[in-house]
Amino acid sequence: MTRAAASLCVLSLATLARADDAAAPPDAGAPAAWAAQREPGGGAPQAIGRYGGGCLDGAARLPEKGRGFFVTRPERGRVFGHPAMIALIRELGARVLAAHLPALPIGDVSQPRGGPAPTGHASHQTGLDVDVWYRAPGAGGRAAALVDLATNRLLGPIDGAIARMLELVARDPRVDRLFVHPAIKRALCGAIRGDRAWLGKVRPWWGHHDHFHVRLPCPPDSPRCEPQAPLAPGDGCGELAWWFKKADDERAAEKKRYQGRVGAAAALPGPCGRLLAEGAPGAESPPAP
Repeated sequence: MTRAAASLCVLSLATLARADDAAAPPDAGAPAAWAAQREPGGGAPQAIGRYGGGCLDGAARLPEKGRGFFVTRPERGRVFGHPAMIALIRELGARVLAAHLPALPIGDVSQPRGGPAPTGHASHQTGLDVDVWYRAPGAGGRAAALVDLATNRLLGPIDGAIARMLELVARDPRVDRLFVHPAIKRALCGAIRGDRAWLGKVRPWWGHHDHFHVRLPCPPDSPRCEPQAPLAPGDGCGELAWWFKKADDERAAEKKRYQGRVGAAAALPGPCGRLLAEGAPGAESPPAP
């Protein structure tokens, strides 16, 4: 190969790489378009982009019921995840049964190809997040609220089974973060004795009064997945004061920004635009691997 040809080849590869990294068209972030997808992408499993601005190729589907878990709202169709997440749910289900804890009521995982959902979430876009409902006697088929959102106070003591379930999940080395309402984190900080290292993974966040949210890190098979910053060492209990100030303009502004991302069109990476286009009605199916 001549030097000129070699230079042209390098230039072409660089151009392709830049095109692949470019942002998807703005209309690719429309939540309705992602909600209309019914089948996973046909590529190798990979989470693409940010938890709150990405998509999912090669998703696996969670069955409606399995050993130690059941899907609470299968009609929503948000039962798809990266295979690592589906494996985690199955294994945690078996472990909660072995620990004589109630089966896991699974809420949303992700849509078939990930992406932004029209309602309910700013995240859950890469197949690496799952919601697990709290359940209580008399709750029927509903998630049981543990916190009064008007006052940010617990409605009662944290049930021992719930605390044990949170610990079991947070101690799993595959889990990156576990989001709960700040009042629940505060109660755990006051109650847990002995080894408290797992509390560092339990992060306070808005909502999460009737469920907790489990997040995995970017998997090794997903080079385009954007990780969050590593958690600081420690139990995280010293960070709670900000959540309980009576009036705090910074917190109010941050909450408004977060709520604005729920059900909004997200800026997505280039591969997400192609993944969405492949799933459009009339699109040609990708060749079998």
